[in-house]
Amino acid sequence: MCQHERVPEASPHEFATTVSTWYGEHARDLPWRGENVTAWEVLVSEIMLQQTPVQRVLPAYDAWLKRWPTPAALAKDSPGEAVRMWGKLGYPRRALRLHACAEAIAEHHAGIVPDDVEALLALPGIGAYTARAIATFAYGQRQPVVDTNVRRLIARAIDGTGDAGPTSTTRDLAAVERLLPAQPAAAARASIAFMELGALVCTARNPRCSACPVRSSCAWRLAGYPAYDGPTRPVQRFAGTDRQVRGLLMDVLRGADAPVPGSALDISWPDLDQRARALDALIADGLIDPLPDGRFALPAGRGDQRDPAASG
Repeated sequence: MCQHERVPEASPHEFATTVSTWYGEHARDLPWRGENVTAWEVLVSEIMLQQTPVQRVLPAYDAWLKRWPTPAALAKDSPGEAVRMWGKLGYPRRALRLHACAEAIAEHHAGIVPDDVEALLALPGIGAYTARAIATFAYGQRQPVVDTNVRRLIARAIDGTGDAGPTSTTRDLAAVERLLPAQPAAAARASIAFMELGALVCTARNPRCSACPVRSSCAWRLAGYPAYDGPTRPVQRFAGTDRQVRGLLMDVLRGADAPVPGSALDISWPDLDQRARALDALIADGLIDPLPDGRFALPAGRGDQRDPAASG
């Protein structure tokens, strides 16, 4: 018998209703939520929130949309400006993907973010999670939206385990879809409510069980909070890694008004081999353009190829 079949038939509806009611009283006031938020604003938030905490995203999100309030506005600017504006959000390839996504929306969808999951998946940089999130949060569709917080909430409240363990897309989507109300608007609200409860209450460390709206039926609590003993993922370090060096090299270019010589990059990190490896990776990813005169620049857009002599 599937582990999710332990939930009584009435429980999925009750679970979603209870969590949605809690959400109405405790949800954070975030700029990408609300009745008048556009699908573009939702898309930008979802890309920025990937592997980046909300508090770091908020100022970058506001600045980004003030400069590029529509996909067409971003598409008219260069990918290098998108990378510069991305600042220290991390994983700057997301900026390039967001720029390419804006170009595709402007060119193939008349500047309007599509509402169909398959059409969203065809956009550059839009994966399965992001496509369902946009369809749900921007267009009010009934789609299972599964992030780390949702997986942990379902593992504990429904399965009675302390952690969700390795990702299984098919299993995870089925587990969440079973809990969604049939009516699309109610399902969309339940989806964001599940995420919020996992982010604020059913946290990975020090969960606030006394404040949880489903504590009376939580399978993990009823089982005595058993410790998770399944497979885990190793914690990734940052200091001294190629990722840190890549970030330092990008800092130099983002802070420059013109292409920089190689010597400007050399001082960013003392290890020559590691610095060269990180630079090669950034060039391969399209985040840095090597110019014919030996200088380096943020990527230029289509029809905006740099003349090395024009930038002093």
